Amino acid sequence: MSRNYKFHNPEGLYFISFAVVGWLDVFTRNEYKDLFLESVRFCQKEKGLEIHAWCLMTSHVHLVFRSVKGQKPELLMGDLKRFTSKTIVKAIQENPRESRKEFLLEFFRKEAAKSSNVSHYQFWRHDNKPIELWSTHVIKQKIDYVHQNPVEAGLVYKAEEYVYSSATDYADETGLLSDIVVFRSYGF
Repeated sequence: MSRNYKFHNPEGLYFISFAVVGWLDVFTRNEYKDLFLESVRFCQKEKGLEIHAWCLMTSHVHLVFRSVKGQKPELLMGDLKRFTSKTIVKAIQENPRESRKEFLLEFFRKEAAKSSNVSHYQFWRHDNKPIELWSTHVIKQKIDYVHQNPVEAGLVYKAEEYVYSSATDYADETGLLSDIVVFRSYGF
């Protein structure tokens, strides 16, 4: 991994994206999305995850965040990814309505076999590519990118119509996650 893609500043504001292995569309079912959001809420409350923007797509996640309780951001993201990986794989295993169950689990098993630090199933790709946000212009650019992702994908016409993102919060409504830190002072 390049030096450019590491968490260097423990108090920094970061843009990060992470995807399901193979960019598989796992988050097409609301129960899997809800499990991810439960974990995010836990990290907000207990681990100091401060979210400024987020978007959960069918195969990947975008976050603009910082760690505020002294935990290193890479450890915070590692905890989030590890927990959601186990929880969502278990939900897939136990979901009688999951028509792709065998395909998904076999794919996750094969990906785990390629990795020395994963034993049974690998759900998330290992690359995160965190980018520290250092100026108002770059912060606005990344937040716009996060919120426009569903629009670019053709899922909605307006960013605030997409339920699984913080665009609603930036449109003065209440979204699915509480305690979103909206950049009002930066002209959003």
